[in-house]
Amino acid sequence: MALANHFYQNLAGSYLFSEIAKRVNKYSAENPDKKIIRLGIGDVTKPLPPSVIAALHKAVDEQATAEGFRGYGPEQGYDFLRETIVNDCFAQFGFEKDEIFVSDGAKSDIGNFQELFDISCKVAITDPVYPVYADSNVMAGRAEAQKDGRFQGIIYLSCTSENNFVPELPKERPDIIYLCYPNNPTGTVLTKEQLKIWVDYARANESIILFDSAYEAFIRTPGIPHSIYEIEGAKECAVEFRSYSKIAGFTGLRCGYVVIPRNLSLKTKNGGSAALRDLWLRRQTTKYNGTPYVVQRAAQAVHGEQGKKEVKELIDAYLLNAKHIREGFANMGLTVYGGVDAPYVWLKLPINDSWKFFDELLNQVNIVGTPGQGFGLCGEGYFRLTAFGSYENTLEAVERLKKFKF
Repeated sequence: MALANHFYQNLAGSYLFSEIAKRVNKYSAENPDKKIIRLGIGDVTKPLPPSVIAALHKAVDEQATAEGFRGYGPEQGYDFLRETIVNDCFAQFGFEKDEIFVSDGAKSDIGNFQELFDISCKVAITDPVYPVYADSNVMAGRAEAQKDGRFQGIIYLSCTSENNFVPELPKERPDIIYLCYPNNPTGTVLTKEQLKIWVDYARANESIILFDSAYEAFIRTPGIPHSIYEIEGAKECAVEFRSYSKIAGFTGLRCGYVVIPRNLSLKTKNGGSAALRDLWLRRQTTKYNGTPYVVQRAAQAVHGEQGKKEVKELIDAYLLNAKHIREGFANMGLTVYGGVDAPYVWLKLPINDSWKFFDELLNQVNIVGTPGQGFGLCGEGYFRLTAFGSYENTLEAVERLKKFKF
């Protein structure tokens, strides 16, 4: 009999959002008359922007002609999108199109990127954290099963209200550092000065920062960095991941990209070096057949003048939802974080049991959120809510909170 990959046995019993779905489905089946408002999983609800729809229709029509038909595309993305990305977002940092790699989304890229590193590499992640960072490295064999709520072998950087959710530099040197700002799940951000500390640390310790910037378009506070490359020296130590999912509603279309500086390298066992950009290109050409042409044309439209206007309107609407959620819980006397430069509101609970709070919120007022415990040991005692619901449902949820007792 074939053997299973035993590293998978080190994972938790079920993925966080699978457990949420299981509990919600059970409640819904037992209470079919109840209207459930979902403020848990961060899926968007607003339709795609008109300019994106127009680009999709045009690209589909092209596929109906011999002259316009596209089959297999370049695994790293079509030049038209890569050039657009560079010109719109990264030209000021000196990047060129061959340092941009288009994909089907940031989650896939972040989960797959760890393949480029040796199994012996030490990993540092913030706690709480988006589960994919830890789970993908557990699957690869860089960590053992959890003990006291944490995977053994991973370096955890605690982020709580006590340190204003700003991770402190680790005492043990990591090879790979995962940072996500604006942060999922806490909705908090780092200033340029705070991010520079990490860039300087990574350069001094020859570490690689994997910077998840999927929510940068939600930043409204002046001076908060939208890209890690705004920090001097970041091109020597950092890879950046971006996504069209939350900013332009591409959760169903699927499109994102990775920015990999040309001169960023890893050591090899024979004493040489290997460019990260070349390793990722080799990985993608082996395991990935490219993002569909029609999707890439849709992504290109996001960067147009009209596309930017429409995306800003989408994000402003979600941030308005976040404002209502923040105020709703604050009016209950609770402490809330995030929701200003990010679509996530991070709630400090009156009890130290976030799954119990989840069940009470669902049973009493039929609202679904995400237990902080699911994001890590330091997430216990907190609760995440998302601003991606409709405006009407968000207002109704806030009204329902007035009846909630804890």
